[in-house]
Amino acid sequence: MAKSGFISVIGRTNSGKSSLINYLLNTKITLVSHKQNATRRTLKAIVMHGQNQLIFIDTPGLNNSQKLLNKILNEKAIESLNDCDALIFCASVFDDIKDYEQFLEILKVAKCQKAHIVVITKVDLAKKEALFAKLAQYNTYSQNYSALVPVSIKKAAFRDELLNECIKILPVAPLYYDSQDLSDAKSKDIYRDFILEAIFACVSDELPYSAEVLIKGVKNLPKLTSVEAVIITDSQSHKGILISALKNIGIKARKLIAALDGQKVYLGLEVKVQKNWHKNEKSLKKNVFL
Repeated sequence: MAKSGFISVIGRTNSGKSSLINYLLNTKITLVSHKQNATRRTLKAIVMHGQNQLIFIDTPGLNNSQKLLNKILNEKAIESLNDCDALIFCASVFDDIKDYEQFLEILKVAKCQKAHIVVITKVDLAKKEALFAKLAQYNTYSQNYSALVPVSIKKAAFRDELLNECIKILPVAPLYYDSQDLSDAKSKDIYRDFILEAIFACVSDELPYSAEVLIKGVKNLPKLTSVEAVIITDSQSHKGILISALKNIGIKARKLIAALDGQKVYLGLEVKVQKNWHKNEKSLKKNVFL
């Protein structure tokens, strides 16, 4: 019988969660960046594997930062434990085993007994000896997880193996979404994260965590996607940095949106200052998590 269910993908920042979800979906819909805590909103990716439907939930990275934005992102990730049927713990081959130990402690505190799979990413970047040593470390915790799966996104390795392992821990259930759907997210929310990804790519070092994107409007016209967006930042100096990079931000964001929609894209961008937006809880809920 067919299985369907929700799988939250949990892990520390920069562990490769968003890249993993795009890989499993075979389509890019999630924000990918080298910047820590780039993922700010949960997003569901719907993957059909045979007659089975797997809904992967991309979550913000676990972190120990005391900054308000990062604390809220951490809370959002932990909340996702209650919104799923199973879990994936995602870790880079270079991550410390202590991250997994912290994850197990989170499960214990949350009294979460849902089955989980450990996925080791970026294995193509490590020497065989280092990979085997890392797998051996996780094997000492084998009583805690359902499967341990190394994945190479670059070499397109072990995708089907991971999906098969996920199916084993999902319940028998009817499809939750149409089999042709890629996500339940609105197009404007995906565009929003694509623009944010472009910002991080173009001005990441100069603009640490002080930018967010708001979509003013979207029009899906014949042969053209038209998007109007506002980039908010916290100071005039950061506004100047963004304006100087606006052309490159626009080029990269348009390419991301066009690759998803399969047609030309018009993208109108403006920059506005909203002081301390990322230090005020009310402002964060309005601008980030709305």
